[in-house]
Amino acid sequence: MLEIVIATRNRHKLRELKVLLALRRIRWRSLADFPRLSAVKERGRTFDANAIHKAQAVARATGRLALADDSGLEVTALGGAPGVRSARFSGRHGNDGANNEKVLRMLSGLPASRRGARYRCSLALAGPSGLVAVARGMWRGRIATTSRGRRGFGYDPIFFIPRAGKTVGQLPVVLKQRLSHRADAARRLRPLLAQLASGRKGPVARGAVRAVSGSSSGGRGGDRRGPARPP
Repeated sequence: MLEIVIATRNRHKLRELKVLLALRRIRWRSLADFPRLSAVKERGRTFDANAIHKAQAVARATGRLALADDSGLEVTALGGAPGVRSARFSGRHGNDGANNEKVLRMLSGLPASRRGARYRCSLALAGPSGLVAVARGMWRGRIATTSRGRRGFGYDPIFFIPRAGKTVGQLPVVLKQRLSHRADAARRLRPLLAQLASGRKGPVARGAVRAVSGSSSGGRGGDRRGPARPP
């Protein structure tokens, strides 16, 4: 059985990732299993940088494979903000209500055509000896004019999906798990995890660094430039 530590204390992210990456022969653990492990500070300028830093730090500290997520909201009219500052956009880390209110206030009066936004996610998998892989996902939508729905977390109540006619906060959980940026990244990472769990030899199993998704991960307005190249 392969043990992998999910490098988060965010119960919402933990629950989503365990569902999205449920695979045979993998036992998922969380930072709750390592209470003496101090929090890893996010100081990177991109989602990739933060996810990689967290995964490598937790892998070294636990001696196990570690999976880390960094994700957030990019609003076109705000130049890509809040980006990597998504969780602390209002000044206090994890205050979803205040973060949502700040975004709505900054976009007040703008028409739907100027409220474009996207969720981004970077998932980094690392072992004690270094980085194994990075997978990225994205979900496009726009910012609603008011907060709607009680499901989800973060910016979900104000992130509107036009084809669904609802905010993510109004979507059924099963639909979010199929469409979200985190689901997109998880789908890209699953084949590599299955390879590791099976014990099959290959580039990833030998520890080679490998990027496994298509879009570069910004943080303050990233872009979309095609397949990522291994460093």
